[in-house]
Amino acid sequence: MKHTRQEKIEALGRVIDTLDILRVKCPWDAKQTNESLRANTIEETYELCDALLNDSTAEIRKELGDLLLHILFYAKIGDEKGQFDIADVADALNEKLIFRHPHVFGDTKVKDTDEVLQNWEQIKLKEKGGNKTVLAGVPASLPAIIKADRIQEKASNVGFDWETPEQVWDKVKEEMAEVEAETRSGDRERLEEEFGDLLFSVINAARLYKVNPDNALEKTNRKFINRFNHIERRATEAGRKLKDMTLAEMDELWNEAKKLYPR
Repeated sequence: MKHTRQEKIEALGRVIDTLDILRVKCPWDAKQTNESLRANTIEETYELCDALLNDSTAEIRKELGDLLLHILFYAKIGDEKGQFDIADVADALNEKLIFRHPHVFGDTKVKDTDEVLQNWEQIKLKEKGGNKTVLAGVPASLPAIIKADRIQEKASNVGFDWETPEQVWDKVKEEMAEVEAETRSGDRERLEEEFGDLLFSVINAARLYKVNPDNALEKTNRKFINRFNHIERRATEAGRKLKDMTLAEMDELWNEAKKLYPR
């Protein structure tokens, strides 16, 4: 259903009014703080990510609402403390969007997405109160795969990157050889370090080929879960336990599962 701009504004206003009431009349809502909401916000974010991977319109709409509630809640708490309110949040966002898009709102010329991203990093370094270094804007608490991808993207946007995507494969092969060598050394700390280097190089390869490594791995996780669940289900139907089956027997069921769950 399409809504007019005025209808969208009125809908947001109703949510804000409802939250104002809940903050006063609901014991749970009344006692929430930035600290108490933080863990729930992280959970809601991951639930939205699940909905996006499922490509479910109903789930996405629901989870966006849950996350919007948290955004409004933090703004409400800021308002109560006399620090800022949702209007300040929206105005600051609007100013930042305009400032970071000079190719839309100014005279800067760009030819493609890559140039937009390169300009983006340079602009952020110039912003008042912005990041002092190229990598300073990468949150420390990001999951490791996403963090590695963002680090590499930011470095690339200032020119630190391979000249062609194909060049990355020599680095991947080099890291694979170093991992293999460390498996024979018995040095667990060095082995962990080399596995980290290998993973970092594979994530870099995914970025260069325009593949989101976190999405790709999660899809593989789900595929493996579906296939392994099939093996377990078929074993149960036969009155067997997985630990009592041979690898050959499980491989046979795995090949069966691959046909049922190709993706």
